Amino acid sequence: MSSSGSLRRAIASSMNSPRPIAYNQRSVVPTQFSTRLASTAEAEAAPSSTSDEENLTDEEKEAKARAALKSPFLKTMRDRGFLFQCTNLSELDSILNDATSKDEAISAYLGFDATADSLHVGSLLQIMILRHLQQSGHRPIVLIGGGTSKVGDPTGKDESRVMLTDDIIKQNTDGISKVFQKFLTFGDATPTDAIMVNNDDWLSSISYLEFLRDYGQHFTINRMLSFESVKQRLAREAPFSFLEFNYMILQAYDFLELNRRYDAKLQLGGSDQWGNMISGCELGRRVDGAQLYALTAPLITTSDGKKMGKTAGGAVWLNADKLSEYDYWQFWRNTSDEDVIRFLKLFTELPLEEIETMEGWKGADINKAKIVLADEATTLLHGRDCLKAIHDTIDSMFKGGKSAAASTEGLNRIFVSEDEASEGVKFIDLFVKLDLANSKKEARRLIQGGGAKLGDEKIADENAVLNKDSFGGANEVTLRAGKKRAGVVELQ
Repeated sequence: MSSSGSLRRAIASSMNSPRPIAYNQRSVVPTQFSTRLASTAEAEAAPSSTSDEENLTDEEKEAKARAALKSPFLKTMRDRGFLFQCTNLSELDSILNDATSKDEAISAYLGFDATADSLHVGSLLQIMILRHLQQSGHRPIVLIGGGTSKVGDPTGKDESRVMLTDDIIKQNTDGISKVFQKFLTFGDATPTDAIMVNNDDWLSSISYLEFLRDYGQHFTINRMLSFESVKQRLAREAPFSFLEFNYMILQAYDFLELNRRYDAKLQLGGSDQWGNMISGCELGRRVDGAQLYALTAPLITTSDGKKMGKTAGGAVWLNADKLSEYDYWQFWRNTSDEDVIRFLKLFTELPLEEIETMEGWKGADINKAKIVLADEATTLLHGRDCLKAIHDTIDSMFKGGKSAAASTEGLNRIFVSEDEASEGVKFIDLFVKLDLANSKKEARRLIQGGGAKLGDEKIADENAVLNKDSFGGANEVTLRAGKKRAGVVELQ
């Protein structure tokens, strides 16, 4: 990587970044990063006298710190668009860089609550951060929130989460844990090997009165009410239970416990968790005198303002048993022109130089960039071997390819028995089972709108059924919802 290319990316990343809150643990008042950050060259050329440093605004100091980053991890975070907020950025950069130069690893963690049996693509940004951390020579700690899932994170919610039973939390924990094996190397052979822990191990054994006495004194209601997630909830006059109010205390305590058990010095997360993360840093300092750090990534939305991870067809799940490789690939292929370059930086490992060559692509060429994005993102999650079946399916369905048998391999698939086919199965039920519609009502609208097909033939009657004749002597048929979504019904 050339130094001039790296410098250009540092400047571009700085100038195009959103306006996050910067926080110095030793101060009280948050400051904001400037939208224009000084380049490395400017930082080196600037006078280094104490008086000049004192004359810099908080924005200019943070801008200079960003441009002068040296540690591989933080440079990657900055250049690829992950870096949004950070406590004591220059100090953290020095610690990470010193560890790298000594072949030592700093431990950092990121938490995932077990609220569903699979993570969705909205969590992928956080997983990629952990992957970059490990590739930069540090140790990722995956924290499964088996304990905090019993409380429920109120951040961004208009109402209380549904209370989950221990059995459901256990099922969800098993479901979400699988995906990390695809992105991280776990074990104990090297200092960078990732570990996975569950905060239920310490939260469930807490003595309430003892916890209040030892740690409650370090939290003020005044400060907790100032958190954005709390203010938004109260402004909507939505009920905010005492149970949920305790979530931020438990998250702060997690950091303290992880520092004690695993020497975790850095918490990573989304910017909506900033207040809770700062509380963890402060709790560690007040209770154990530990110097802890927090770094957040921006919350990712699409160019039209929609939350990442949701589509008209529902959540974009990471587990293959909830979303097929084909549908996952299509999600990325359908990225808007405005988002494709940003997503290539965030969700693939393509070199930045290669991504930069695509920035000027227009028309048909930008569609090539979308295919690259879909291929690379799908490879990271499902492996490169699945791409041939996906491309065969695309070729058959949309380009008139001939390999029909091979082309359905990448599609979601359900089965009907001989008896069911003899009796007939309503198409609206099949579209729901194939996740081509979220409900029977939606399936009916799809048929009424002319978007539902059996093979290449439109399904005109919302009460129509699939029967043995529908298979035409074959053992499977393809149902289509619109131009780009399809699934297979196979006769058993």
